[in-house]
Amino acid sequence: ADKLEVQLAGVVLGPPGEMVEDAVAEAFAYGADLVYIVDAPPLADYRNEPFAKALTDLVNTHKPEILLLGATTLGRDLAGSVATTLQTGLTADCTELDVDSDGSLAATRPTFGGSLLCTIYTLNYRPQMATVRPRVMPMPQRVDKPVGRVMRHKLSLVEDDIVTKVLGFLPDNQSAMANLAYADVVVAGGLGLGAAENLQLVKNLARAIGAEHGCSRPLVQKGWMPADRQIGQTGKTIRPKLYIAAGISGAIQHRVGVEGADLIVAINTDPNAPIFEFAHLGIVTDAIRFLPALTEAFTRRLSPHSRDKLAS
Repeated sequence: ADKLEVQLAGVVLGPPGEMVEDAVAEAFAYGADLVYIVDAPPLADYRNEPFAKALTDLVNTHKPEILLLGATTLGRDLAGSVATTLQTGLTADCTELDVDSDGSLAATRPTFGGSLLCTIYTLNYRPQMATVRPRVMPMPQRVDKPVGRVMRHKLSLVEDDIVTKVLGFLPDNQSAMANLAYADVVVAGGLGLGAAENLQLVKNLARAIGAEHGCSRPLVQKGWMPADRQIGQTGKTIRPKLYIAAGISGAIQHRVGVEGADLIVAINTDPNAPIFEFAHLGIVTDAIRFLPALTEAFTRRLSPHSRDKLAS
């Protein structure tokens, strides 16, 4: 928005009430100049039809140059419907956004199984749309400020117009899954560990320093670790304060999921492994021998209070 010298607008869709107002305040705190609100009872729970209608009506009214959504389960579903209705292009799962000298959105995403990064332009259609993977970009600093400009719009649908109905909710069986995306410290293992049982070395280190543990894609493909522990383009994108990668080569599909970490420590026997190109600290050694020594050192030096502090 600053490069284009235009206002940054947020969109809040939901039922009337405190939840919407809180979301508006958060949008201003993170940099929005104005916020469009569509609050109506049919927006209480996510359904594609009313949400897509609300967003497409906003776009048709205000004609934005660029429309961005999160590449979440909800965002992916909504973005595809909105782009189709508006007959414009959509670049999905972006890891980088920029604006070129002509003011066009340059949306970069992994392709060919994560082996390449491609930059896509939507030159002849508006709005330029993209979904962005959570956590791939740094959060701006939150600054509490007075509420800015708010514009309310009515939803041009009533409940009787909507085909889908919410009948109930099932318990979330994944609520106990790994929360890698928001962990401050992450330890992960790769094929360099050699065998499934050696992943215990990663788990031991993670436990010693109060970290989450994860892995690269090949380990999930081998069945050594569940999919919710996978880090990378087709898994979780992480932005921890500390990331320790043991026996991970650092292919591009892994790199795009971890390069936002404040400090990356790579352990690998191959000095030419790609991970050393973007790691802040590289250790050329056998992770199977190094991890137990590192775990023992941390265990000796860190009290339980220190582990909690490191992980926060």
